[in-house]
Amino acid sequence: SPEEWVRQHLVHYLINYLSYSKSLIKVETGLRYNQLAKRSDILIYSRSATPYMIIECKAPDVKITQRAFEQAALYNKTIKAGYLAISNGLNHYCCKINHATGSYDFVKKIPAFQEIQPNSENLSQP
Repeated sequence: SPEEWVRQHLVHYLINYLSYSKSLIKVETGLRYNQLAKRSDILIYSRSATPYMIIECKAPDVKITQRAFEQAALYNKTIKAGYLAISNGLNHYCCKINHATGSYDFVKKIPAFQEIQPNSENLSQP
């Protein structure tokens, strides 16, 4: 499917260009939210095995809207990853989440693996 094409190419980019370890990337991870079974498209773990980033993928012809962010944010309420990203293969948006304050800040790009600071691996902690 077009969404799967985006997912596979984004995983390739994460591994080959941003130096993420294959072993830290999980695709279509199941989760539960309000008794409903859901799934995240891409979930990246930190070196300490805590959720680091959740990525929602859309097909290239799907415009990234506030609704897409709300969907990913809803999943992240359970996962509590420090970063949230959305991509349709053409446009990519990434934000850093502060779970203690409920705020977020958009970043210019998806951070490379080596940019992860050891003291910020689990950004969900206050």
